[in-house]
Amino acid sequence: MKKAALFILILGGIWTSSCKKLVHQEEENVILNIMTNGQWYVTNYTQNDTDITNTFSGYSFQFRTNGTVSGIIGGVSTNGTWSANISSHSITSNFPTAGDPLDKLNAIWTITDSYPDSVSANAVINTATNYLSLKKE
Repeated sequence: MKKAALFILILGGIWTSSCKKLVHQEEENVILNIMTNGQWYVTNYTQNDTDITNTFSGYSFQFRTNGTVSGIIGGVSTNGTWSANISSHSITSNFPTAGDPLDKLNAIWTITDSYPDSVSANAVINTATNYLSLKKE
């Protein structure tokens, strides 16, 4: 009887762990689908309490399922990378060869609010908290 109870506990633990992994994978799939279907643009960027949203005027961003992202302006693309972390509610972006303003996106962004067509986040960059909002076109 003790062996049967132990077996049930172990089986239950494996099943619970598998369910958690499945749910986590489904959450990642939903985020991936939202991020990669359509292009995004900056609706707000505040750096050191200064609104610099206009420096992103004309840019759109295309996120891809392979972890790459392009900042596009006037038909010219600057490539970078991105990744989402469900556990920490964050997105990391990096444009390693980009200059201003795309280099301002190189950070780990903590998601503060999100919908299927918009996201708000903040990141500490050089000891200042920056705020970013994106909207899907």
